[in-house]
Amino acid sequence: MQSRRNFMKNGAIIAAGGMTLGADTLNAALNLGVDTVSIKETLYHTTPYVGIGKTAQFTRAMNAVFTKRGIDTKQKSQQTVSKDDRYEKGLQAQIDIFGERMRNHKDSYTPDTRHFADFLSANCFGDYYTRTGLDLKFRELLTFVILASLGGVESQLKAHITGNIRLGNDRAKLISVVTLLVPYIGYPRSLNALSAINETAPYKEK
Repeated sequence: MQSRRNFMKNGAIIAAGGMTLGADTLNAALNLGVDTVSIKETLYHTTPYVGIGKTAQFTRAMNAVFTKRGIDTKQKSQQTVSKDDRYEKGLQAQIDIFGERMRNHKDSYTPDTRHFADFLSANCFGDYYTRTGLDLKFRELLTFVILASLGGVESQLKAHITGNIRLGNDRAKLISVVTLLVPYIGYPRSLNALSAINETAPYKEK
């Protein structure tokens, strides 16, 4: 559990742009015995959400930490898709997360923007969600962390709250994650995340 908290902290720090703190958290994760595959996959998973420019900076910082500690920076690829099946496998990941309605999600796009639906299926979900090293349920939780940390993306955040709940990361789990993130992303973004949870998965009296 402690190692997963470190993954979430790193995801939040990358999204928020805290380079120095990111290196510190990475060292802490390694000290706890977290495997390097999981660490690298956490970083790579942020790419479709924060952009390659930001993750490239953290990749260099990560490799510097690995090198300093005598860890080989070149490891076996976790990729499971090819250029021929990345779209189909990505679409299946979307269906697994959000439900059967995703089979026709392109219909919600105008004809001149449907290529973005293809990008989402093939790249965001095909290239990243299908990788090994982290399971689908945790990847979706990590996406929630990243979006909450970015701020200003409440529409996407609400969609991924729905996805998390479908995969078993319930309201209580999401609230506990936001509680963990407060020191790293601040109160405005934390409260916005709570508001999104309340709108998407309202509190129910027991």
